[in-house]
Amino acid sequence: MKASDLSRLVTAKTERRPIALVTDLGSHQQALFETGNEAPELKLSPAARDAIAEALAGNKSGEIEIEGRRLFVQARVPSPRLVIVGAVHITQALAPMAALAGYEVIVVDPRRAFATAERFPGITLRHDWPDEALDAIRLDERSAVVTLTHDPKLDDPALDRALRSKAFYIGSLGSKKTHAARLQRLTEAGFDSATLARIHGPAGLAIGAKSPAEIAISVLAQLTAARHGQPTR
Repeated sequence: MKASDLSRLVTAKTERRPIALVTDLGSHQQALFETGNEAPELKLSPAARDAIAEALAGNKSGEIEIEGRRLFVQARVPSPRLVIVGAVHITQALAPMAALAGYEVIVVDPRRAFATAERFPGITLRHDWPDEALDAIRLDERSAVVTLTHDPKLDDPALDRALRSKAFYIGSLGSKKTHAARLQRLTEAGFDSATLARIHGPAGLAIGAKSPAEIAISVLAQLTAARHGQPTR
């Protein structure tokens, strides 16, 4: 692999950009393929570009045979990411469940007495304020945000940042009354109704969940549905 390609791979990983290393098995020529830079060195046909793009979108590595060419695609796609605001009891159930489902999990809570390694073993913790944390995390289209504190001082700044991002899922816990008050505050902050409709509130599918673990299941099910383009309401 060329040094320039290795540098691109490292940068893509840092910036959480999907990228694929494509090898022409006939000529053994290699090139990197990503949106906006579709391996021009390989002189791919439109059909070949479409096939590689589909493999990359599905995070599928393997051989593609098309139009008499054999191409091997090594897809490198960043893990989906879940940012949970609030180191509460539901988070203690949701964080490990999401990690098992393949999410990179980050718990944000400035209250250090709650956000501890003992309560969240193996989970990345941030103790800055939610707006500062989300600015640093740089939410993208493979990110989900869930706020669980019921405290507007923590939840609202996180929702503000999430709504300004490309996050594929935004959820916020609370009763219908709590959610209505939340929407009113965000409306006064300048968000329109179409933007606010992105918030799933109360978060989670309606499965009759009662316990923290059951609520965590409902939230994880809803955000997984959103990730795969399935109905979430």
